[in-house]
Amino acid sequence: MQKKLSQQLGIASLFVFFAAFSRLLPHWPNFTPVGGMALFGAAYFSRKYISMLIPFLALWLSDLILNNVVYGSYYDSFQWWGHAGVYLGFALISVLAVPMLRSVTAGKLISASLSASLLFFLVSNFFEWVSTGMYEKSWAGLLSCYTAGLPFFWNTLAGDLFFTAVLFGGFAVVNRSLSLSTN
Repeated sequence: MQKKLSQQLGIASLFVFFAAFSRLLPHWPNFTPVGGMALFGAAYFSRKYISMLIPFLALWLSDLILNNVVYGSYYDSFQWWGHAGVYLGFALISVLAVPMLRSVTAGKLISASLSASLLFFLVSNFFEWVSTGMYEKSWAGLLSCYTAGLPFFWNTLAGDLFFTAVLFGGFAVVNRSLSLSTN
């Protein structure tokens, strides 16, 4: 039993890291596995600190490569972190998904994925409004920021639904095939 749990933890971790590093492949803006990784971690890592640690570590490592290799010419120095709004959105999704996904069903996954997309949109755009000089610091400026972010929201929504389906579906298939091969 312990061996099977250890094997599942390893496979789930690989799924999260593969998803994180898929961010290095060409993709539409905001069509990323970030929400799906947070949901997957919350559902399949039994210890709460691991449910955040492994997906967060994968996100951070992929950010290191993106910010210092792919986008390195845009920065004057080595970038240790990505955008605070992305990390906060990711953390909130992880925390809120734990009670939502105590049991995994298609309906709960769709609901959690839609909620994750909306939460990420609200948090990341709020941080964009707060941390840049692009928008006036008023309700009108905040509304302008959210309005400007709407085209990206649809890609976030599509990416969250797609990667949630790939992560959860792929893990179920692998888990089932390993169970069949060990019997």
